[in-house]
Amino acid sequence: MKRVATASQTIGPYWHLIEDKSWSDLTRFGARNAFPGREIITLRGQLTDGDGLAFPEACVELWQSDPEANAAFPAFGRTATDRDGIYTFTTIRPGPVRGRGNVQQAPHFALCVLARGLMRGLVTRAYFQNEPLNETDPLLNSVHDLERRNTLIARPDGLGTWRLDIRLQGEGETVFLEV
Repeated sequence: MKRVATASQTIGPYWHLIEDKSWSDLTRFGARNAFPGREIITLRGQLTDGDGLAFPEACVELWQSDPEANAAFPAFGRTATDRDGIYTFTTIRPGPVRGRGNVQQAPHFALCVLARGLMRGLVTRAYFQNEPLNETDPLLNSVHDLERRNTLIARPDGLGTWRLDIRLQGEGETVFLEV
């Protein structure tokens, strides 16, 4: 039997999950009603390459550990970047979570970028500008260079909308985590 090498795929055979636009709405199962009083927000940004050019047709995944597990809230979403490299999620604004040693982590999203040319997903976080717990968050404060740390900070971009642009490499490269 002759063996033939096959192409490597960073996202596997599940591309259809980002073609279904509902996967970018983490409130799609009724979270708006299941968590009254929680702020519904939009997180969006632009994915760019090392030259600062839009990076279309990539997959961006979002995870959050808050609110508590519930069938109305999957805490996971996936979306494709559009031709301008823009990704968008609708979700519930996360709260703080406990970390190692019971240290409280600032509210944040975990994001993973999967795209052509990447052998593994690139994982980063999105924290909220002016969040008081940012001052003591262990992971955020492990990034000593303030300019680099700022690549992890989402900024207000209209009512209920936060923006975090992700630069894959080069000047202004986003901080990526080894997981």
